[in-house]
Amino acid sequence: QVQLVESGGGLVQAGGSLRLSCAAASRSMFAINDMGWYRQVPGKQRELVASITRGGSTNYADSVKGRFTISRDNAKNTVYLQMNMLSPEDTAVYYCNANAGWSTYWGRGTQVTVSS
Repeated sequence: QVQLVESGGGLVQAGGSLRLSCAAASRSMFAINDMGWYRQVPGKQRELVASITRGGSTNYADSVKGRFTISRDNAKNTVYLQMNMLSPEDTAVYYCNANAGWSTYWGRGTQVTVSS
């Protein structure tokens, strides 16, 4: 009942920046609460990058603190991830995540590749 569409991934050199966007199209009777970004590399578990509550409280993985910023526009049901000072270790598929009611929804993912 909630469709998430990510955009903004791509190839960037180390030290560069990218901005990811995730737009939520909701048919749920519940408001979208927490939204977030996760990432996954082959052979590893998906990990939380950053999350944000509907009220704007944020949480970050230690590895991205000070470099990434998550924000959201509740009116547009959109969440953003500004990624600065990217390193090759940030290379992964980035997935958008949203919670509405008792359900969790995922986007299809967008590839971020950071070259050294």
